[in-house]
Amino acid sequence: MFKRIYIKWLVWRGKAVDIGSNGAYPADVLSNFTPYTFTFRGIDFISMEALLQGLKFEGVEKQAKIFKLVGVQAKFKGKKRKWYLDQRLYWQGKPMMRDSEEYQLLLKEAFDALAQNEDFRKALLATGSKRLYHTMGKSDPTKTILTEEEFCSILVKIRTRLQNNG
Repeated sequence: MFKRIYIKWLVWRGKAVDIGSNGAYPADVLSNFTPYTFTFRGIDFISMEALLQGLKFEGVEKQAKIFKLVGVQAKFKGKKRKWYLDQRLYWQGKPMMRDSEEYQLLLKEAFDALAQNEDFRKALLATGSKRLYHTMGKSDPTKTILTEEEFCSILVKIRTRLQNNG
């Protein structure tokens, strides 16, 4: 409770961005629900949420259907899948454990692919040096495929790289 109030205060003071689809720019368009086109490992996506939710499904054909969705549509499809029972996620039929280094590398690579989208890059750079939060996100990695900490730390690393490399 106190943390959320503190973050709202930081956002109000212009010191932080709380990423969420209901926020003000750039917080709203940094949400995984935002439609951005990007290519990851040879597959075209129209939202990061579609990629993340698709990872919950073992079957390549089912994954392909989820991968074509945008934001909330993908979220609702993935919500039905109880991946957390065995902590197993999939990329093109290949299983990986949620807590594995392989999964962490996949996340970073996926967000690097998203960062090739010019509109996404502009929005991320618009955060300047502000602290990034995603208070609607969960913190327990056994209950979510992307924790607030994972999400924000990946974005900060990409932002720093973009700021340093132009």
